[in-house]
Amino acid sequence: MNELSTIQLVAVWALPVIFAITLHEVAHGWAALKFGDKTALMLGRLTLNPLKHIDPIGTVIVPLVLVVLGGFVFGWAKAVPVDTRNFRNPAANMAWVALAGPAANLLMAIGWALLTKLGTVMYETSPDMAQFVIYSGIAGVSINLILMVLNLIPIPPLDGSRVLSAFLPKPLAWQYNRLEPYGFFILLGLLFFGILTPLLLGPFNYLKALLFALVGL
Repeated sequence: MNELSTIQLVAVWALPVIFAITLHEVAHGWAALKFGDKTALMLGRLTLNPLKHIDPIGTVIVPLVLVVLGGFVFGWAKAVPVDTRNFRNPAANMAWVALAGPAANLLMAIGWALLTKLGTVMYETSPDMAQFVIYSGIAGVSINLILMVLNLIPIPPLDGSRVLSAFLPKPLAWQYNRLEPYGFFILLGLLFFGILTPLLLGPFNYLKALLFALVGL
């Protein structure tokens, strides 16, 4: 995508980023509802309206800066509130709620891969439209796989930590979850010392190649 202007890059990435981030949170809320927690529903967060989920920094500024800089693009929305007191089995149910977000990103990545394939089919008849579809599809696959892999890292409050916490003895899980206020700074440290990018790249490249192979790209 290096040949695209900044405006074209923003246009290509805008919808994939917004859908990836907001539907990730909606999936958490939907799963929580299935396990008996109506908090997200009552607060109007089980909606596809991105305005209900947008975090000005995480959904707009951070992805926009990363698109312009040409690095890994990721972001976040306002977290969907979940009250585990409404769950029959709080630890196990919370693990499934946490997995719903990355699962939604995987499904969206598959959808964007299929769209990319459609773009290649369209290329003979509508090259300009096809190019936009292909670039948007690649962006959609990329942002969703990055969010999925990133969120599965077991650092509180990322989704992977909720899954790991379900398998830990309660006293150890309690101590482990106390890391949550420092999770963002841990991620920044991993990024600063050059650990986070290679940690993401391996699974990301494997999954991206696998998806494109499955759709015939």
